[in-house]
Amino acid sequence: MKKTKYFTPAEVAEHNTAADLWVSFLGKVCDLTPLMEQHKGDALLLPIMECAGKDISCWFDPTTKDVLQYVDPVTSCVRYYTPRGRFMHVPPAGPRSDWATDVGRPWWKDQRYEVGQLSSKTRWIRVINTLTSQEQRLQVCSEETLAEIRQRYLGYNAHAHSYTWKHAGVPLDMSRTLSDNNVADDDHELQQLRLDRDAFTPAVLLYYNDDLTDG
Repeated sequence: MKKTKYFTPAEVAEHNTAADLWVSFLGKVCDLTPLMEQHKGDALLLPIMECAGKDISCWFDPTTKDVLQYVDPVTSCVRYYTPRGRFMHVPPAGPRSDWATDVGRPWWKDQRYEVGQLSSKTRWIRVINTLTSQEQRLQVCSEETLAEIRQRYLGYNAHAHSYTWKHAGVPLDMSRTLSDNNVADDDHELQQLRLDRDAFTPAVLLYYNDDLTDG
């Protein structure tokens, strides 16, 4: 079974062009680039383009997982609520001859666009290489294991597998999350105390093993 991949809001925000467009909503992260290419030039893409790289959960009902609806005070009919303008796969308010009623599965329910989940809580850690004294701040997802965090760190040190990862002198279980490894997330307490969380970012120390053959 394929493991769920988690993304930070900052990672979603990087995909903010028509040629590379991601959005998040109701905890999901979707790559809508194929949708943009398929319907290129359609005005119904404009509301989506305006929110490229952003979270659009406010467009949807968390219970039904569908676009928000309301009762039209004039016609007393149930309509989709799209204050930014009608977007792709949302039917028009009234009968129209140029609207194809059978659009199949709308994009917000189509699993083909899903690339992962939006992290429910991101956190910052300091990764310190005790061999070189180099330090790197990483924003990670609280749901990620240390092995997945190490994958993020490989961009800064291609030999990260050649190190033992420790916190407070204790080797970390790379198959478990930071919290499971007793690396506390004190953001809430720090906020209550009006303390700068950047000054209390937990540190993970990397201890060089024997060689750098593990790339």
